Amino acid sequence: MGTWGPGNFDDDAAADHLARLTDQLATEVAEAMAGDPVGVEPDEYWGVAVPANLELLAVLARLDYVGVLLPEVATIEAWKAKFLEIWDGSIDGLEPSPAFKEARRAVLVRTFEDLIELRKTADAG
Repeated sequence: MGTWGPGNFDDDAAADHLARLTDQLATEVAEAMAGDPVGVEPDEYWGVAVPANLELLAVLARLDYVGVLLPEVATIEAWKAKFLEIWDGSIDGLEPSPAFKEARRAVLVRTFEDLIELRKTADAG
């Protein structure tokens, strides 16, 4: 195994570990998005965990460690479209304040867009 520095993520074993972790995060999102749409409504577990997983992937990608695997841009874009469609179709039933609804949707859009940009950067670089 190769080591290229003294850091906790500066060797092949750590890169393999990050690849497994990021694959797990992305697989969970893929499974949630392929499942029953009710499961990703705003008040359901995956309605919260999907954007949390995407945020974790983005955090790891920004650290620029070897081994971080991000989904393809087309995949993230498809997830975004489906997630926001479900969110838009179900959020009013929870009776959020207009300010919360607007702010939360903006965070969701940003979460997907950030991951898309990170993947595009990785593809270009």
